[in-house]
Amino acid sequence: MSATNEGSSDVWRKRLKEARLALGMSQKQLGIEAGLDEFVASTRINRYEQGVHAPDFQIAMRLAEVLQVPVAFLYCDADEMAQMILAFHRASKPQRRQALAALQ
Repeated sequence: MSATNEGSSDVWRKRLKEARLALGMSQKQLGIEAGLDEFVASTRINRYEQGVHAPDFQIAMRLAEVLQVPVAFLYCDADEMAQMILAFHRASKPQRRQALAALQ
C-alpha cells in the first residue's frame, strides 16, 4: 500500500465510503468479501477510507466488484460524472445505447 496525495485520496475515500454505506456493509465485511485476511480487513478498509493508504489497482477492482460499482466510479473526481458513471453501469443495454445517442 502506498501513501496517496491529498486530492486523489479525498476522492478515493469519499467514493469508497459512499459505495460501502449504500450497501450497508461494515468495513470488515467489505474487506473480507474483497479477499482481505479477516484479521486485517477492517483496519485496511478504515485506512483506505481515512486516506492513510490507497489500494493497488487489483484490490481496487476487487473492492469495486464487491461494492457493485465500476472501478471508474471510485476514482472519479467530479460528483456529477461519478453519478453518471454509476447510472450508466446500472442501466440496461438499451438504456445505455439511448444515453450514448443522446450525448453524441
